[in-house]
Amino acid sequence: MPTASRPPVIEFENVTKTFRLQEGNTLQEFLPALARGKGWTPPFRALHELTFQVQAGETVGLIGRNGCGKSTTLKLVAGVMYPNIGRVTVRGRVCSLIELGAGFHPDLSGRENVYLNASLLGLSDRDIRSRYDEIVDFAELAEFMETPIKHYSSGMYIRLAFAVAVHCDPEILIVDEALGVGDIHFQEKGLLKMDEIKARGVAILLVSHNLNLIRTFCTRAILLEAGGLVADGPPDAIAERYLELMA
Repeated sequence: MPTASRPPVIEFENVTKTFRLQEGNTLQEFLPALARGKGWTPPFRALHELTFQVQAGETVGLIGRNGCGKSTTLKLVAGVMYPNIGRVTVRGRVCSLIELGAGFHPDLSGRENVYLNASLLGLSDRDIRSRYDEIVDFAELAEFMETPIKHYSSGMYIRLAFAVAVHCDPEILIVDEALGVGDIHFQEKGLLKMDEIKARGVAILLVSHNLNLIRTFCTRAILLEAGGLVADGPPDAIAERYLELMA
């Protein structure tokens, strides 16, 4: 359960994040623009003065239309990018379910990739050894762990990546649509694992277009639009506000 006396585990304070985009796609378009001192377009503002907090034990859903800044928010929490203005404070060990298997190497076996990916997520070699069997059992890939993952199907690849990520013992878990991966059996298994993580008091920041998932799984929801915060409150109310916005 959230504890108000403790500092938030995630804190955004007037965060603005911009990206610079190229003005022309061809050399013929780019050189005249460069001569005018406009070789690049004005910065694209992904987030604008965004302020919110997440307490330990909260499960917060981020919703909004495509391009509203949800994934950028998660990447700032993960520390893979930094704000141009404002401050992002993260207190605790973060595990990301954003780009599943991003640290996998196709020529390495499943076993080797478990060790590689888990180490990138912050686990020690000892921790990985102690959890290896549990990861393999969760992924249901015991007979394929010595096979290079370039020979895996996409479903096998995703199952292994998800299994590694949910066994990294986080204090903060950030999720970008990862609960919809795999077949129905694996999705149900993933949701049960997420419920287990939630019950341990892990703070979860979840991006999803599945409003039913936001309503049933989250304790709170945040609605973003054009990089700014529109509403923050109970999931049912925020989901309705989002539907009104889309209408």
